[in-house]
Amino acid sequence: MSALLTGAESPTVALTELAVSLGVRRILTAHEDLVSDGGVDAPAPIRRASAVAVIRNPWTDEAPLHDLNAHTERLAPVVAKLLTDRLLSVLGGADGIEAFGKAAVVGVAGEIEHAGALIHTPYFGNLVREFLEGTSIICFADARADASGDIRVPLWHKTHAATRSHYQTLDVHLADAPHADEIAVIAAASSGSRPHPRIGDRRTDLPVSSEILKGIAS
Repeated sequence: MSALLTGAESPTVALTELAVSLGVRRILTAHEDLVSDGGVDAPAPIRRASAVAVIRNPWTDEAPLHDLNAHTERLAPVVAKLLTDRLLSVLGGADGIEAFGKAAVVGVAGEIEHAGALIHTPYFGNLVREFLEGTSIICFADARADASGDIRVPLWHKTHAATRSHYQTLDVHLADAPHADEIAVIAAASSGSRPHPRIGDRRTDLPVSSEILKGIAS
């Protein structure tokens, strides 16, 4: 399996076959191009993309408070590779990606910790950072829900999380997923910031505390 989890080449038949053998039922990829906001064209079109793997929940029939590690170590790296390959393909490689995020939605027969097990450990997060050439902690959303809902995935800069210009969200529709015994795992990325960022930056903000209220009230 190690040969499948290196590099940033396009998705391979072998990787997809491996994912299917591990319980992946569907792979969904979508993108949008944001060209204007507030009636003003963006300096350049901003492409935002999501990749979703719908996978059988391996813990559905386990006893309460069961250990999650074995399945996490086996599944999460493959899903990370599967999803990032698709983001790299849609966004033109790691150089075309500036912001990223992740999410997981577990079906109603599972528990919220099952969603976390597939995105909140190094077996997923470290690989997403490596493949997309990021260094930031990845912002996230997780939930338990019926099939065919939506989830709003937060994103921020892949190497400078404090860069406020890249705080954004991407709505992902989960068509026919997740079934009660499934988990939908999502990776998302953007080629740029919001169209017209102009609210400063956390690294250059002046010190602000509740003392500012005295000046506003006077």
